[in-house]
Amino acid sequence: MEQELMRIGISLPDDLLKKFDSIIKQRGYSSRSEGIRDAIRNYITYFEWMYAVKGRRIAAITLIYDCMKCGLSSSLTEIQHEYSFLIRTSTLAHLEPGNCFEVIVLDGEGQDVRLMTEKLMSLKGVKYVKLNTALPPQNNNQVFR
Repeated sequence: MEQELMRIGISLPDDLLKKFDSIIKQRGYSSRSEGIRDAIRNYITYFEWMYAVKGRRIAAITLIYDCMKCGLSSSLTEIQHEYSFLIRTSTLAHLEPGNCFEVIVLDGEGQDVRLMTEKLMSLKGVKYVKLNTALPPQNNNQVFR
């Protein structure tokens, strides 16, 4: 059964659209619409996976952001302070001017990990966020808080 197609309009920076068009061509999509549908399906799958993260988790949040964006560093720090009970360590690398790469290692309840990740994702100037989680080891000889 064919679903009705809805037409939408989006605005993108020129460099992002050029990269997207290049990927569309490499992957052999017949149109931008096909690529956008695929990207949206992947986004939904990732969103659903994040909401299924429950119980205690060991996690890493990977970020790339514009460290020159006014107020962004302060906002990132505020969120990290709000969730300091989860954070075990973090590391920051300065890439080319304006871009920072940060990895935050967490240990805590999946819902808290997800909430922190979503707050980071929503900040303007954050270019990339990826959450990875694992169940903590069950070996009682290993100590995790």
